[in-house]
Amino acid sequence: MKNDKQQYALVTGGTSGIGYELAKLLAKDGYNLVIVARTQSDLQRVANEFTQQFGVQVDTVSIDLFNPENAFALYHQIESKNIKIDILVNDAGQGEYGEFLDTDIRKELNIIDLNISSLVVLTKLFVKDMVARGSGRILNLSSIASKTPGPWQSVYHGTKAFVQSFTEAIRSELKDSGVTVTSLLPGATDTNFFVKAGMENSKMVQETKLSDPAEVARDGYKALMSGDDMVVSGLKNKLQVGMANVTPDAKAADMMKKQQEPVSQDH
Repeated sequence: MKNDKQQYALVTGGTSGIGYELAKLLAKDGYNLVIVARTQSDLQRVANEFTQQFGVQVDTVSIDLFNPENAFALYHQIESKNIKIDILVNDAGQGEYGEFLDTDIRKELNIIDLNISSLVVLTKLFVKDMVARGSGRILNLSSIASKTPGPWQSVYHGTKAFVQSFTEAIRSELKDSGVTVTSLLPGATDTNFFVKAGMENSKMVQETKLSDPAEVARDGYKALMSGDDMVVSGLKNKLQVGMANVTPDAKAADMMKKQQEPVSQDH
């Protein structure tokens, strides 16, 4: 769907991985962008690339969404520039690897703030504007992790279960508003997520074929533009979600524990 109306899309986590690939698809279709990440040099690099390649306007905002107050600040910054956001992509997210007994609670609270609180704030503020205009699209990055408890990543899986449930609920509320809300559920994808989560030694990373972020983004983009409720990216992941739906949670958790444990366990 080519965009000729000079519309804007906002993408958090838009400088790498799935967020970058989604931003690229939007730019290719003629959407001007506001891309958000923490590192200004990464933002500048991506902005230059998309401006040159696609001739779109790219605004960058270097902000840390681990602090939910910054989500409010981001909204007001965009509002002050009189930019109307037609598409919101909540991609920014992070995990923390390890058994809950051993992980850092401060880091986990930060992850809850990023994956849940900032996503909810941005959705709330932009969806009000979209509903007032009678049009808009939101894509929330969920995960197949939302469908099953995740030992070794208990907090991350919990945050994605929240995102999935929240997205489905507000989608229902907004049914006749002209605004669609879609969730994208990737599986393990070849991004720097695992490095940031300290997960390189997990069986999931070592022994699984990771999905291509560009393919995941294409699946998500298609679902977003069709106004679908959700899309599980990749056949293997569809099968896994199908299995999770009929497996008792306790058993699903034990299976996931085996998939995510370190390759060589010290204990």
